[in-house]
Amino acid sequence: MDAPIKDELIPLDAYRVVLIDGVFDAANSSSLPESVVRFSTASVAQQELIQQYLGKIVEGERHLFATLNNAWVDDGLLIHVPRNQVLDKPIYIVNISSAPAVSVNQRVLIVLEENSRADIVEHYFSVSSESHGFVNSLTEVHVADNASLFHYRLNMEQEQAQHIGAVHVDLQRHARLRGFAIALGASLMRIDYQLNHRGQGAELDLQGVYVPRNNQLVDYHTNICHWVPHCTSNEVFRGIVGDSAQAIFNGRIYIHPQAQKTLAELSNKNLLTSNKAEVNTKPELEIYADDVKCAHGATVSQLNTNARYYLQSRGLSRSEAEVMLSFGFINELLEQIVQPGVHDYLQPRLAKLFGRDYSLSQAAQLLGDGNE
Repeated sequence: MDAPIKDELIPLDAYRVVLIDGVFDAANSSSLPESVVRFSTASVAQQELIQQYLGKIVEGERHLFATLNNAWVDDGLLIHVPRNQVLDKPIYIVNISSAPAVSVNQRVLIVLEENSRADIVEHYFSVSSESHGFVNSLTEVHVADNASLFHYRLNMEQEQAQHIGAVHVDLQRHARLRGFAIALGASLMRIDYQLNHRGQGAELDLQGVYVPRNNQLVDYHTNICHWVPHCTSNEVFRGIVGDSAQAIFNGRIYIHPQAQKTLAELSNKNLLTSNKAEVNTKPELEIYADDVKCAHGATVSQLNTNARYYLQSRGLSRSEAEVMLSFGFINELLEQIVQPGVHDYLQPRLAKLFGRDYSLSQAAQLLGDGNE
């Protein structure tokens, strides 16, 4: 494996699937269980499963780029966990952009049957600063009764990349999804989450971080639909926007008239570290049931000058104080990442991002280590 690629990989004990510019790379992928297969090599039974779910979870007429992804599907990845089974290791999907300019159509279908469990990490990154291609990625997820999924989506591409992505999920009775998303920014990055409570007792916990800088743009749109009673949702996104970057967050929770006894909360907090940085946030609650408990909120702020002064009075420089305050703003979410390999991968990279020289990155890293 080339050194630039190896340096970017998460050190996970996992089943690894590597795709370079959308093409499966068998040499750098690990041996895979029967639960993981490409569409083109699927068995007859697996093909039937693909026909049953592919394109059925996403509402293509409401999502233009999902329709485009459907039209361009040539191959994809099926992850199928049969009933009453637990994958012994995470599935690590590595999507690498290596060519200067290439258009990639990426498709993943995840099907968890009753009482099953899986941990899945989707990781997107570029190996060249010259990469300015376009990625259209779509992940469809079916979580059956009493099944549990831990899903991580890491968008770590270079600054000139363009990425339109989406995750569409159906949660059945007492299904559980815990998701984490992060985007470092790109010239254009739009990520949609469409999450549907289809069965009573379903639980959703979605957390996200975005940190655009320079002239990057990050745009998150999330839509959580409660169609049935007795479901819970908790969504927390935090953004740090610097330089002349722009961030957009549109989070919506829809409560259907039949979705009584719903518990749903949505929070979006943003920190601007530059006078030229911009964020547009719009949390929404659309409620048509009368026996629910819901809350939503959003904030946009700058660094707390009193807190900065306090840190400076304890011997830190102004730059070190600003780095620690910025990193601390998102470190609370990083500390809640369940998968240790993902946590250990992200923390030093984000510390380095905030501290652009060695001493500043050490200050941020110190804050992260202090919470362990």
